[in-house]
Amino acid sequence: MKAKAATYIGLFTNRRMAVMVLLGISSGLPLSLTGTTLQAWMTVTGVNLRTIGIFSLVGLPYTLKFLWSPFMDRFLPPVLGRRFGRRRSWILVTQVLLFACTCMIAQISPKETPLLMAALALSLAFFSASQDIVIDAYRTDVLHEKERGLGSAIFVTGYRIGMLFSGALAMIMGDHIGWPATYRVMAGLLFIGVGAALASPEPETAPRPPKDMEEAVFGPLKDYFSRESAVPILLLIILYKLGDAYAGTMTTAFLIRGIGFTPTDVGTVNKGLGLISLIVGATLGGTLMVRLGLFRSLLIFGILQAVSILSFVFLAWMGKSYPVMIGAVAFENLTGGMGTAAFLAMLMTLCNQRYSATQFALLSSLAALGRVFITPTSGYVVEAIGWPWFFLVATATALPGLLLLTSLRRTIEGLQQSCS
Repeated sequence: MKAKAATYIGLFTNRRMAVMVLLGISSGLPLSLTGTTLQAWMTVTGVNLRTIGIFSLVGLPYTLKFLWSPFMDRFLPPVLGRRFGRRRSWILVTQVLLFACTCMIAQISPKETPLLMAALALSLAFFSASQDIVIDAYRTDVLHEKERGLGSAIFVTGYRIGMLFSGALAMIMGDHIGWPATYRVMAGLLFIGVGAALASPEPETAPRPPKDMEEAVFGPLKDYFSRESAVPILLLIILYKLGDAYAGTMTTAFLIRGIGFTPTDVGTVNKGLGLISLIVGATLGGTLMVRLGLFRSLLIFGILQAVSILSFVFLAWMGKSYPVMIGAVAFENLTGGMGTAAFLAMLMTLCNQRYSATQFALLSSLAALGRVFITPTSGYVVEAIGWPWFFLVATATALPGLLLLTSLRRTIEGLQQSCS
């Protein structure tokens, strides 16, 4: 018993875990600066709605980041690369560029110079997506097999804290000290990531980069498809979180329009309690993975994710009930956090350290593919069959991934053993 306790304490207190939360904050911080916070600034200053809508396109780099990830696998930044290694040097470069872009945004007005603001916001999103590429690769390279679930959970916690800084906190600050001053403060917070990169340990094994761009582009694909069950695992990546994502697209609309809760109710419970539950779930899931292993964690957490969707069926039948709503939201976010920890650990296990930037970017983009194609149907399904049946359908969309997972048990257990 004491040995197990010492193992868990050692995992929580090692240097790699401390770095994960700081890098998570650094990764989550820029996201809202080109999204909800920038939209709020534009709205307050009187920018027309058509322009605000077009500005949503600045988020494209997050979807397309796999296109330039081979470049970050292949090359090292001059000077910094020799001192800080392939991953940490790129982290430092992207953070300096993020700082510069955020400071420049603070110097202009979205109403007076919308084109310049669009160019800077797009640049900020590009450097943020580039930072995500290399931080994901660094996390894959530096964490030991037993640490991947907990490391992912701690990273997600930091990521959400970063989003709170640049989202809720930034909007409150913008209302009190002005938007330019708020963006300057956010630029200063980016130095959290600089400090984390400087303090980060180098991976214990540092494989050589691809020898040329041809290998950087095609090597990750050849490496992945040379493995057993490569195509079924890709299908699993698409399906594993699909039910959770499908239900999530309509949760807010269901709580407000379907049940009759106020936006304040939803904001307080769904965003406040939901965030806390997600963080607790991710941490709990990452901790349990140390004992359960990858396959059992994916299966148990996946089943819990599916069951949590049924809590909204119960809420739809019960009607407006605050205790049931709080329970449903907390349960759904708790299990979603657990599933996310296991899912990210699986993606890291699938990556070859030599190509981890490209492979993780490709696999994580693929994970969003199912959401892109199936979630737009959610509104039509609700109108056709009603809320209770919609959440039953969402639960059913989780089942193919679980069935596929059970058929891949030997392959997934083999992947984990090869990383041990």
